[in-house]
Amino acid sequence: MMTQEFLNWQPKMTTIDPDTLSFEQAMAELESLVKKLEEGRLPLEEAIQAFERGTLLKKQCEQKLQGAKMRVEQISLTSDGSPKIETFPT
Repeated sequence: MMTQEFLNWQPKMTTIDPDTLSFEQAMAELESLVKKLEEGRLPLEEAIQAFERGTLLKKQCEQKLQGAKMRVEQISLTSDGSPKIETFPT
């Protein structure tokens, strides 16, 4: 039996290009989509759209993390005690 809430539900998926979102914004939207999909209450077409949007957001988050990883540097000490900057190991 469908509830009135289900029948009146409107999708709140954004059309904002994932490339323009910050990592935090993309993660928040991705988490929201995952929660909606896990609840299993989306109509089929909207569930497919949510999955496709989630795939784009996941890719964007992975790219941002990879970019951040490449920018991080590690400070270590040489054998004589002086600091040395090394790139983060990949």
